[in-house]
Amino acid sequence: MIRLLWRDLTLGVRAGGGFGLGLGFFLILVTLVPFGVGPNAENLAVIAPGILWIGALLACLLSLDRIFALDFEDGSLDLLATAPIPLEGVVAMKALAHWITTGLPLVVAAPALGFLLHLDGAAYRWLIITLLIGTPALSFIGAFGAALTVGLKRGGLLMSLLVLPLYIPTLIFGAEVVRRGADGFLVTTPLMMQAGISAGSVALLPFAAAAAIRIALR
Repeated sequence: MIRLLWRDLTLGVRAGGGFGLGLGFFLILVTLVPFGVGPNAENLAVIAPGILWIGALLACLLSLDRIFALDFEDGSLDLLATAPIPLEGVVAMKALAHWITTGLPLVVAAPALGFLLHLDGAAYRWLIITLLIGTPALSFIGAFGAALTVGLKRGGLLMSLLVLPLYIPTLIFGAEVVRRGADGFLVTTPLMMQAGISAGSVALLPFAAAAAIRIALR
């Protein structure tokens, strides 16, 4: 399992489908926002939590189709499905690799990008916490969507349509925690809701994704 994780991490970095693509998109999106809404610091501070979370969501979405597509094309997915290791574990390792190459760099870069949007100083801690808690859910939900569309021609658009509605709760609660943290309000309820979504995604979706892959490979 560790070798599979290391293999996917290496491919994600070398192929340019993880770290560079997602981080670059995140940077471009946040940089363009002030040009669209104006440079007023107060306005940017109000919309900063939502913009940063939308940017993280879309950046994760960019590389989802690569989770299983390359392995399906070269036949590696068939070998992994018949290997002695559980297919659910394979899905979990691939989703984890996607998070490390895509979600984790966004967590590291978010504070610097928050500065560009004049994010309130009290919100930085909550921004990092919510991204650390919420981005794993984005990767595991995305892995489930990628499993549903594996083998389909031009399945990227269909996968986006399937995955985006499932991303909305994580987006809502993540942005709400950052907004409440900036205003000095209690963040317990939305933070627990986001943590519950992430925990449920990590625990359940590898089984659903593995079932979808078995059906696609028949």
